[in-house]
Amino acid sequence: MLVTDRERLKEEIHAWADQYGHSRTALMPILQEVQARYRHCSEYAMQEIADLVGIHPVEVHGVVSFYSFLTTEPQGKFVVRVCQTMSCDMAGKDRVALQLVNDLDIDFGETTPDGMFTLEWASCIGMCDQGPALLINDKVYSKVTPNQVHDIIEECRATYGVHALQKEGH
Repeated sequence: MLVTDRERLKEEIHAWADQYGHSRTALMPILQEVQARYRHCSEYAMQEIADLVGIHPVEVHGVVSFYSFLTTEPQGKFVVRVCQTMSCDMAGKDRVALQLVNDLDIDFGETTPDGMFTLEWASCIGMCDQGPALLINDKVYSKVTPNQVHDIIEECRATYGVHALQKEGH
């Protein structure tokens, strides 16, 4: 018997609920796990989570729509967030952002057709003294110059390639 994507998602959500708890306090950790694994929180996932923690699905959707690191739309394997604080602005954020747009051939708020990269603005990533700063998934890049953008993007591609090959057993 084949396990469907929904069945697999449901099993994983139940496992995370067993790990984090079946109460309202487990909501964020479970949502973060879903976001990390599936690159978005689907309507189905939000309904399952709501049922498990005993709250209304609208409350789950409200949390997902409030936090910028959670989304209902699928994102790329690498989410590139550019800090848009005044300090990063003064350090040359616009040139770095333009280089990202050019290298990835997408605008902010979009995902590359291959599903590798999503480009977003971030209100602040806490690197005000080291701008311009990027946050790519969980990795911070500071004092980024337009000339470094290509190498950063290639580093991401190479990292994914290594992980993909390891996952496939090559």
